[in-house]
Amino acid sequence: MCTHYLSVPSPERLREAFHINPPAELGRHDMWPGYFGLFIRRADEIDESIGLESRREAVLGRWGLVPHWSKDGKERNTVNARSETAAIKPSYRDAWRRSQRCIIPAQAVFEPDWRSGKAVATQIVRADGQPLGIAGLWSAWRSPDGWLESYTMLTINADEHELMRNFHRPKEEKRMVVILPEDSYEDWLGASPERAAGFIRPYGAELLRAAAPPPRGQLDLVSGQ
Repeated sequence: MCTHYLSVPSPERLREAFHINPPAELGRHDMWPGYFGLFIRRADEIDESIGLESRREAVLGRWGLVPHWSKDGKERNTVNARSETAAIKPSYRDAWRRSQRCIIPAQAVFEPDWRSGKAVATQIVRADGQPLGIAGLWSAWRSPDGWLESYTMLTINADEHELMRNFHRPKEEKRMVVILPEDSYEDWLGASPERAAGFIRPYGAELLRAAAPPPRGQLDLVSGQ
Protein backbone atom coordinates (compact mmCIF):
# COMPACT_ATOMS: atom_id res chain seq x y z
CA MET A 1 0.00 0.00 0.00
CA CYS A 2 1.35 3.42 -0.95
CA THR A 3 0.28 6.59 0.85
CA HIS A 4 3.22 8.83 -0.05
CA TYR A 5 5.00 9.47 -3.34
CA LEU A 6 6.95 12.08 -5.25
CA SER A 7 5.45 13.32 -8.50
CA VAL A 8 7.55 14.24 -11.53
CA PRO A 9 8.12 18.01 -11.19
CA SER A 10 9.70 18.63 -14.60
CA PRO A 11 7.49 19.33 -17.67
CA GLU A 12 10.38 18.32 -19.93
CA ARG A 13 10.77 14.97 -18.17
CA LEU A 14 7.03 14.35 -18.36
CA ARG A 15 7.03 15.02 -22.11
CA GLU A 16 10.01 12.74 -22.69
CA ALA A 17 8.91 9.82 -20.52
CA PHE A 18 5.13 9.86 -21.08
CA HIS A 19 4.63 11.62 -24.42
CA ILE A 20 2.21 14.21 -23.09
CA ASN A 21 1.79 17.95 -23.19
CA PRO A 22 1.77 18.79 -19.45
CA PRO A 23 -0.69 21.41 -18.16
CA ALA A 24 0.61 24.63 -16.64
CA GLU A 25 -0.27 23.37 -13.14
CA LEU A 26 1.50 20.14 -12.19
CA GLY A 27 0.20 19.85 -8.63
CA ARG A 28 2.23 18.95 -5.57
CA HIS A 29 5.60 17.27 -5.72
CA ASP A 30 5.54 15.70 -2.23
CA MET A 31 2.25 13.82 -2.55
CA TRP A 32 0.02 12.60 0.29
CA PRO A 33 -3.65 11.47 0.27
CA GLY A 34 -6.02 14.30 -0.60
CA TYR A 35 -3.37 16.36 -2.42
CA PHE A 36 -3.75 17.25 -6.08
CA GLY A 37 -1.37 15.56 -8.49
CA LEU A 38 -1.07 14.74 -12.16
CA PHE A 39 -2.53 11.65 -13.82
CA ILE A 40 -2.56 10.63 -17.49
CA ARG A 41 -5.55 9.19 -19.34
CA ARG A 42 -6.64 8.55 -22.91
CA ALA A 43 -7.77 11.74 -24.65
CA ASP A 44 -11.37 12.04 -25.83
CA GLU A 45 -10.32 13.47 -29.20
CA ILE A 46 -7.38 11.91 -31.01
CA ASP A 47 -5.45 13.40 -33.92
CA GLU A 48 -3.32 10.58 -35.35
CA SER A 49 -1.19 13.08 -37.28
CA ILE A 50 0.21 14.55 -34.06
CA GLY A 51 1.31 11.27 -32.49
CA LEU A 52 1.11 9.97 -28.94
CA GLU A 53 0.83 13.48 -27.48
CA SER A 54 -2.67 13.73 -28.96
CA ARG A 55 -3.71 10.30 -27.67
CA ARG A 56 -3.01 11.10 -24.01
CA GLU A 57 -3.96 13.97 -21.78
CA ALA A 58 -2.48 14.94 -18.43
CA VAL A 59 -5.05 16.01 -15.85
CA LEU A 60 -4.79 17.47 -12.36
CA GLY A 61 -6.81 15.42 -9.88
CA ARG A 62 -7.14 14.61 -6.20
CA TRP A 63 -5.34 11.53 -4.95
CA GLY A 64 -8.04 9.33 -3.44
CA LEU A 65 -10.75 8.24 -5.84
CA VAL A 66 -14.21 9.76 -5.37
CA PRO A 67 -16.79 7.58 -7.18
CA HIS A 68 -19.27 9.39 -9.41
CA TRP A 69 -22.15 8.39 -7.11
CA SER A 70 -20.62 9.95 -3.98
CA LYS A 71 -22.97 12.19 -2.00
CA ASP A 72 -20.31 14.34 -0.32
CA GLY A 73 -17.21 14.19 -2.55
CA LYS A 74 -15.00 12.69 0.15
CA GLU A 75 -12.45 9.96 -0.52
CA ARG A 76 -12.56 7.09 1.97
CA ASN A 77 -9.37 5.04 1.99
CA THR A 78 -9.30 5.03 -1.80
CA VAL A 79 -5.74 6.15 -2.55
CA ASN A 80 -5.00 2.49 -3.34
CA ALA A 81 -7.25 -0.11 -4.98
CA ARG A 82 -6.58 -3.81 -4.69
CA SER A 83 -6.30 -5.08 -8.25
CA GLU A 84 -7.85 -8.41 -7.25
CA THR A 85 -11.18 -6.74 -6.36
CA ALA A 86 -11.18 -3.43 -8.27
CA ALA A 87 -13.66 -4.78 -10.82
CA ILE A 88 -16.27 -5.56 -8.14
CA LYS A 89 -15.76 -3.14 -5.23
CA PRO A 90 -18.38 -0.36 -5.27
CA SER A 91 -15.84 2.47 -5.15
CA TYR A 92 -13.95 1.25 -8.23
CA ARG A 93 -16.14 -1.05 -10.31
CA ASP A 94 -17.71 1.65 -12.49
CA ALA A 95 -14.31 3.15 -13.30
CA TRP A 96 -13.04 -0.33 -14.19
CA ARG A 97 -16.11 -1.15 -16.29
CA ARG A 98 -15.93 2.19 -18.12
CA SER A 99 -12.21 1.71 -18.86
CA GLN A 100 -11.33 4.83 -16.89
CA ARG A 101 -7.73 3.76 -16.52
CA CYS A 102 -4.82 6.10 -15.98
CA ILE A 103 -1.09 6.31 -15.41
CA ILE A 104 0.30 8.20 -12.42
CA PRO A 105 3.79 9.61 -13.09
CA ALA A 106 6.03 9.25 -10.04
CA GLN A 107 9.64 10.01 -9.31
CA ALA A 108 9.53 7.64 -6.31
CA VAL A 109 7.11 5.89 -3.95
CA PHE A 110 7.71 5.53 -0.23
CA GLU A 111 7.29 2.35 1.82
CA PRO A 112 8.05 1.61 5.50
CA ASP A 113 10.92 -0.80 6.23
CA TRP A 114 10.20 -2.54 9.56
CA ARG A 115 13.21 -4.88 9.65
CA SER A 116 14.89 -2.80 12.36
CA GLY A 117 11.80 -3.03 14.57
CA LYS A 118 10.50 0.43 13.68
CA ALA A 119 9.23 2.00 10.47
CA VAL A 120 11.99 3.53 8.35
CA ALA A 121 10.67 5.47 5.37
CA THR A 122 12.35 4.21 2.21
CA GLN A 123 11.90 5.45 -1.33
CA ILE A 124 11.49 3.00 -4.20
CA VAL A 125 12.76 4.19 -7.56
CA ARG A 126 13.52 2.68 -10.93
CA ALA A 127 17.07 1.40 -11.11
CA ASP A 128 17.66 3.18 -14.43
CA GLY A 129 16.58 6.56 -13.01
CA GLN A 130 13.51 6.88 -15.20
CA PRO A 131 10.09 7.88 -13.75
CA LEU A 132 7.64 5.23 -12.60
CA GLY A 133 4.40 4.88 -14.54
CA ILE A 134 1.88 3.56 -11.99
CA ALA A 135 -1.35 1.95 -13.16
CA GLY A 136 -4.50 3.53 -11.76
CA LEU A 137 -8.18 4.33 -12.16
CA TRP A 138 -9.78 7.76 -12.35
CA SER A 139 -13.26 9.12 -11.75
CA ALA A 140 -15.16 12.40 -12.00
CA TRP A 141 -17.66 13.58 -9.39
CA ARG A 142 -20.04 16.46 -10.01
CA SER A 143 -19.80 18.87 -7.09
CA PRO A 144 -21.96 21.99 -6.56
CA ASP A 145 -19.01 24.00 -7.91
CA GLY A 146 -18.22 21.81 -10.93
CA TRP A 147 -16.42 18.57 -11.67
CA LEU A 148 -13.88 17.06 -9.28
CA GLU A 149 -11.51 14.56 -10.87
CA SER A 150 -9.68 12.03 -8.73
CA TYR A 151 -7.59 8.89 -9.02
CA THR A 152 -6.33 5.80 -7.24
CA MET A 153 -3.26 3.56 -7.62
CA LEU A 154 -3.73 -0.14 -8.27
CA THR A 155 -1.80 -2.55 -6.03
CA ILE A 156 -0.82 -6.20 -6.21
CA ASN A 157 0.36 -8.84 -3.73
CA ALA A 158 4.13 -8.70 -3.16
CA ASP A 159 4.68 -11.52 -0.62
CA GLU A 160 7.10 -13.22 -3.04
CA HIS A 161 8.65 -10.09 -4.56
CA GLU A 162 12.38 -10.06 -3.77
CA LEU A 163 12.44 -6.35 -2.97
CA MET A 164 8.93 -5.31 -1.95
CA ARG A 165 8.42 -8.19 0.50
CA ASN A 166 10.82 -6.33 2.82
CA PHE A 167 8.34 -3.54 3.51
CA HIS A 168 5.30 -3.04 5.76
CA ARG A 169 4.77 -4.53 9.20
CA PRO A 170 5.84 -8.10 9.99
CA LYS A 171 3.09 -10.69 9.41
CA GLU A 172 1.08 -8.23 7.29
CA GLU A 173 0.41 -8.96 3.65
CA LYS A 174 3.01 -7.28 1.45
CA ARG A 175 1.63 -5.06 -1.32
CA MET A 176 3.14 -2.95 -4.08
CA VAL A 177 1.80 -0.53 -6.65
CA VAL A 178 1.40 -1.83 -10.21
CA ILE A 179 4.27 -0.33 -12.23
CA LEU A 180 3.84 -0.45 -15.99
CA PRO A 181 6.65 -0.95 -18.53
CA GLU A 182 6.84 1.99 -20.96
CA ASP A 183 5.90 -0.15 -23.94
CA SER A 184 2.55 -1.02 -22.32
CA TYR A 185 1.39 2.54 -21.55
CA GLU A 186 -0.73 2.94 -24.65
CA ASP A 187 -2.19 -0.55 -24.47
CA TRP A 188 -3.10 -0.11 -20.79
CA LEU A 189 -4.95 3.13 -21.44
CA GLY A 190 -6.87 1.65 -24.34
CA ALA A 191 -7.55 -1.87 -23.08
CA SER A 192 -11.06 -3.20 -22.61
CA PRO A 193 -12.16 -4.24 -19.08
CA GLU A 194 -11.68 -7.87 -20.09
CA ARG A 195 -8.07 -7.28 -21.19
CA ALA A 196 -7.05 -4.93 -18.39
CA ALA A 197 -6.29 -7.70 -15.90
CA GLY A 198 -3.46 -8.88 -18.16
CA PHE A 199 -1.46 -5.75 -17.29
CA ILE A 200 -1.63 -6.35 -13.54
CA ARG A 201 1.66 -8.05 -12.71
CA PRO A 202 4.69 -7.42 -10.48
CA TYR A 203 7.48 -5.20 -11.77
CA GLY A 204 10.85 -6.96 -11.72
CA ALA A 205 12.84 -6.53 -8.50
CA GLU A 206 16.02 -6.12 -10.55
CA LEU A 207 14.46 -3.06 -12.22
CA LEU A 208 13.86 -1.27 -8.90
CA ARG A 209 16.07 0.15 -6.19
CA ALA A 210 15.48 1.07 -2.55
CA ALA A 211 17.11 4.29 -1.39
CA ALA A 212 17.13 6.67 1.54
CA PRO A 213 14.60 9.49 1.15
CA PRO A 214 15.88 12.95 0.20
CA PRO A 215 16.30 15.49 3.03
CA ARG A 216 13.08 17.19 4.05
CA GLY A 217 14.48 20.58 3.07
CA GLN A 218 15.07 19.35 -0.46
CA LEU A 219 11.42 18.26 -0.77
CA ASP A 220 10.27 21.63 0.51
CA LEU A 221 12.37 23.40 -2.10
CA VAL A 222 10.92 21.41 -5.00
CA SER A 223 7.37 21.43 -3.64
CA GLY A 224 7.31 25.13 -2.92
CA GLN A 225 5.92 24.49 0.56
